[in-house]
Amino acid sequence: MAPRRGALAACAVPALPTSRDLADWLGLTTSELEWFADLRRINGEQGALAHYRYRWIEKREGMRLVEEPKARLKDIQRMILRGILDPVPAHEAVHGFRRGRSCLTYAGPHVGRTVVLRMDLSNFFPSIAAPRVQALYAALGYPERVAQLLAGLCTNAVPMRVARRGAPTWVAAKKLGVPHLPQGAPTSPSLANLCALYLDYRLDGLARSLGGRYTRYADDIAFSGDEAMRRNAAKLPVHIAAIAIEEGFDVNHRKTRIMHTSDRQSLTGIVVNRRLNTRRADYDRLKAVLTNCASHGPKSQNLQGVSDFRAHLAGRIAYVRTLNPARAARLQSIFGTIAWE
Repeated sequence: MAPRRGALAACAVPALPTSRDLADWLGLTTSELEWFADLRRINGEQGALAHYRYRWIEKREGMRLVEEPKARLKDIQRMILRGILDPVPAHEAVHGFRRGRSCLTYAGPHVGRTVVLRMDLSNFFPSIAAPRVQALYAALGYPERVAQLLAGLCTNAVPMRVARRGAPTWVAAKKLGVPHLPQGAPTSPSLANLCALYLDYRLDGLARSLGGRYTRYADDIAFSGDEAMRRNAAKLPVHIAAIAIEEGFDVNHRKTRIMHTSDRQSLTGIVVNRRLNTRRADYDRLKAVLTNCASHGPKSQNLQGVSDFRAHLAGRIAYVRTLNPARAARLQSIFGTIAWE
C-alpha cells in the first residue's frame, strides 16, 4: 500500500496490497476476480454471461440508460462501497447520496438570497471514465494492479447494439462504449462524488470569493448570494462551465437558470425564495389527484399502475409535510376521505 496524504490519511480503508488479498477480501478466487473485473471487456456481448442488464427510460429531454449489475457483481460492489468508499468523506458541499443529506439540505443554504443560480452537469456518471476511477483508488493507497481491478469491478462498457437503441447520436453511443461509472451500480454515486472532489473545491472557492454559497446534489449545482453575486450573475455561468470542463465535466447550458428575488427561485422542485416550500403547481396537482380519488375512487387516478397506491400518496403527502405542514394538513384531510378497498 502506498502512503495516503492529507484528509485521506485518516480514512480507515482495508490494506489490500495484492490482487490475491483483494480476491480473499471479496470472498473470490483470483480467476473469479479477473472475470468480474473484466479488464479486457470481453463479457459485454456474451448474452447470459454479461455482467449487466440494460434498460432505456424516458426523461424530460431524451433517454437515460440504466446499467444494472447482476446479483453477484452487485454484491461485490456493495462490499466495496461499505468497506472502501463509505469511510472516505466527500466535500461538505455535496448533498446527494450521503447519509443525513437530502434535497432539502441541498436547497436549504440558498433560502432568502438575492440571486440563485442553478446549473446541470451533463451525463454525470458516464462522463467519469475508468482511468479516473483507478486514479481515485490509487490515491487511497492501492497499488496499480489492485486499483485497476477495483476500477474494473466498478465500471462498465456498454455494447454498441445497446447504446444505439437510445443514444441521440452515434458519437453519444460510442462514448457509452468507453468504460465508465454505470448508472445503476451501488458504487457509482459514491465514486462520482469522490471523483468530483476537486470540482467541488474549486466551485466552493468561487462561491466564497463572491460571498456566496455552493451546494451540489448529484449533477445539480447551485450558487446563491447577495449583492456581490448579483453583480456577477451574468458572467458566473461561463466561469463555472470553464472550471467544470477543466475537471472533466460538461454543463448542460439549456438548464442554466439565474433566479432573482422577483422570480420563483426553485432547486430540485423546492422553492427557496423566503423559506423551503413546495411549488404551487405541484401542490395543486397532488390535491387534484386526492380529490378525484375521493370522488371517483383510487383506481381512477392510478394511471401508472403503482402497486401500493395508498402508500405512494401517503409518501407524497409526507414529503410536502417536511416543507409546508399547513399544506400537508389540507392534503391529509382529503386523503382521509378516500374509500380504500
